[in-house]
Amino acid sequence: MTAFLIANMAPLMFAALVFFLLLGFPVAFSLAANGLFFGFIGIELGLLTPVLLQALPERIFGIMANDTLLAVPFFTLMGLILERSGMAEDLLDTIGQLFGPIRGGLAYAVIFVGALLAATTGVVAASVISMGLISLPIMLRYGYDRRLASGVIAASGTLAQIIPPSLVLIVLADQLGKSVGDMYQGAFIPGFILTGLYALFVFGVTILYPQAAPALPPEARTLRGMKLLRRVIFVLVPPLALIFLVLGTIFLGVATPTEGGAMGATGALILALINGRLSWSLLRQAMNSTAKLTSFVIFILVGSTVFSLVFRSVDGDLWVEHLLIGLPGGQLGFLIVVNILTFVLAFFLDFFELAFIIVPLLAPVADKLGIDLIWFGVLLGVNMQTSFMHPPFGFALFYLRSVAPARDYVDRATGKLTAPVTTGQIYWGAVPFVIIQIIMVGLVITFPRLVTGNLDKAPDASKIEFQVPKTDYDEPDANSPPSGEETPGAAPGDAKAGAAKASADSSGMSAEDKEAADIAKELKGR
Repeated sequence: MTAFLIANMAPLMFAALVFFLLLGFPVAFSLAANGLFFGFIGIELGLLTPVLLQALPERIFGIMANDTLLAVPFFTLMGLILERSGMAEDLLDTIGQLFGPIRGGLAYAVIFVGALLAATTGVVAASVISMGLISLPIMLRYGYDRRLASGVIAASGTLAQIIPPSLVLIVLADQLGKSVGDMYQGAFIPGFILTGLYALFVFGVTILYPQAAPALPPEARTLRGMKLLRRVIFVLVPPLALIFLVLGTIFLGVATPTEGGAMGATGALILALINGRLSWSLLRQAMNSTAKLTSFVIFILVGSTVFSLVFRSVDGDLWVEHLLIGLPGGQLGFLIVVNILTFVLAFFLDFFELAFIIVPLLAPVADKLGIDLIWFGVLLGVNMQTSFMHPPFGFALFYLRSVAPARDYVDRATGKLTAPVTTGQIYWGAVPFVIIQIIMVGLVITFPRLVTGNLDKAPDASKIEFQVPKTDYDEPDANSPPSGEETPGAAPGDAKAGAAKASADSSGMSAEDKEAADIAKELKGR
């Protein structure tokens, strides 16, 4: 039995983790408890030493000192301030009026606003709940198919996961050991292509089933002409300016993602103040929610650190590596299996849990297979986006269910009795958009330049060679003649002339370098 445990410690650890997660235990505590439990077993079996667990405090302090993770509370606070100050409501109302005359206009407005909110908030829950509260009653009022309406709202809200400044991209960059700015640049084009695919699907529905997405009637279009133009300018310009402030400075290299998040949070507070909607109550609610989400992320990260320390100590990383590298098909076979695994796990785990559990196991294998880790991270981000849309466990579907009418209600604008939105309609509405997300995964695999083409080709720091000029006090080369001796074949006096020239030129040294060399030589002589 002891020999069996020693030989199979890694797969037993992974199986135990899956078992506890399926039982419904919190992810952070399941990870930490499994790590400590198998750590103590490994110590008892003589496989590990007690000194191993003494590394945990240092690792936890390393998490606390990680500057990259500071971007999480900043972007979360920015999104909550904007959502609760009414910016989403203003955007949906204005864009809905702009697209109202065309068939499916409200659905296009929801998709467009979903992408805009994603680029300013980065929080899925805020986007789905705000659009569900504001746009769903209007879409139901004017005869939209309930499945289409619920699917568009849920899918557009999940764009906050892949369009920068996404929180999941921050976590993925941290777990992959890559730059958050590079991850943002890599995800930018795929995020907006996915937005276009959503709009293309709505267009197809309006062609095949025109009654499923009618245009707004004339009496519902209250803004026209200059009133509408003024509203578009004053409502669209501030969030677009905030997007440039946050993402533009990050992409241009002026600010780090953490600094960009801080500027974004400050900008959101200023916008709320200008609109007269900043209050102590709003600020307190936003800060409380930010603290809860940040604590949630940090606790999962601490738990995953405990688990990974023990898992790697029992050669779990090698077990995973041998398991995945031995797959037929090389890189393509690895990518197919990994994406299927991520897709299936997304039924049960949300994106934070997936990022902290499977990414540390997959990243070393992907790197060894020669896969670009930024591209790999964006690919996983697109795949993990399905975790919000999976029936019956998708969190976006839960968020929408919490705000969608569950029973008959009287519409406050028309006074008519309106039927509710059933859970089955929400689930069926999500299915086409899950398929679109899977198609996007295939596009990223087929056309990797969608991700890598947007990255700056900066030189690899690990391959940069520094040429250090030789000075007259450097150690002599073994192949060069001793000081004062002439080089064979040289004319008499050439050695002295060459030495004088070398001393004068110092192999191209600047005046400051020459002065420093003279001082060092003088000190050495003393």
